[in-house]
Amino acid sequence: MVSMPSLHFFRWTEQLKDAGHEIYWFNVTDGGSKVERISWVHQIVGWKLKCKYPGRYFIKNKLPKVYAFLQQFNENKTAEIFEQKLLEIQPDVVHSFALYVSCSPILSVMQKFPNVRWCYSSWGSDLFYFQNQSIYLKEIKAVLPRINYLFTDCKRDYEIAKKYGFDGKFLGVFPGGGGFLLEEINNYSMPFEDRNTILIKGFQGRSGKALVVLNAIAQLEKQLVNFKIVIFGADKEVIQYFYKSKLASWSNASVFGKMTHLEVLKLMGSSLIYIGNSNSDGIPNTMLEAICMNVFPIQSNPGGVTQEIITHKKNGLLIEDCENIDEIIANIKWAITTDIKDMIHYNINEIKSSLDYDSIKIKVVKEYANISIS
Repeated sequence: MVSMPSLHFFRWTEQLKDAGHEIYWFNVTDGGSKVERISWVHQIVGWKLKCKYPGRYFIKNKLPKVYAFLQQFNENKTAEIFEQKLLEIQPDVVHSFALYVSCSPILSVMQKFPNVRWCYSSWGSDLFYFQNQSIYLKEIKAVLPRINYLFTDCKRDYEIAKKYGFDGKFLGVFPGGGGFLLEEINNYSMPFEDRNTILIKGFQGRSGKALVVLNAIAQLEKQLVNFKIVIFGADKEVIQYFYKSKLASWSNASVFGKMTHLEVLKLMGSSLIYIGNSNSDGIPNTMLEAICMNVFPIQSNPGGVTQEIITHKKNGLLIEDCENIDEIIANIKWAITTDIKDMIHYNINEIKSSLDYDSIKIKVVKEYANISIS
């Protein structure tokens, strides 16, 4: 496994516990310490620095330019260390998660050893967003022809991968972090009749477009007076916007920054509607989690990806233009004036059950077994 440390990676890897494989994790960004959550995995960490000299943290924090200069001489090269570990471990397969973080840095090594099987998991914006930037597109075209096996979190990205040179075996579409523990999270789910919260994901920046949603919400004060408005996971820009806007004066509106996963689940469990808006993503994991918590989804649809799960006005609403305030306003008005209970039940019966952790784990483990014997 080649990946940065992330929740999605840990959740995915946990599917392979007790599956009969010996697993090594090359922490490609090298956080320097082992992760207890996957303590049963052989973890390759602490490889990046040649020496930990006195005063390093002070220089890093107070003299970043000096630190960057020194690091040119004090850091081992990723490809060199990875090659050492590859020769030492002799794995059946190398599995990289995210192209630029975990494929590009080791491409030269994988090209040097063409008989070593290479699997790649495409996450989120990995292909869809970066194909539009020439420097990244060059990397995409260099990596994909060498990849033997591919997991994606949506059908769209399989088509993009084929377009740019992937001709190996497609292992299927799975949520980036594996399935969801439905029995466990159901404990936080309130009855439909007791829900009156509109929950908004507060990401803004390169891909997140929460400010457009907040702008739309601000124009619906009278219509939303009987709802709680909660923005969660808000970054600094979104929090500042909230407190400068008239939303700050609403008694029914609140904003929260970084939250624990459990806190988010509890919020979802009391929410009627979830809104996520971005200009790029794979299948949004937060939207899937909202569906698992019996929340009605309103979600952006970059590259037609969300429509793989949501059919407009059947089991959710699609935002086709993430910058279009009028479209978002129309979607919110429709959701709060329509009987959406049957649509939520459709998701419970048709979508939620397919996201169960144990059923997805069985399928994923089967695909790994197929790699091992191919």
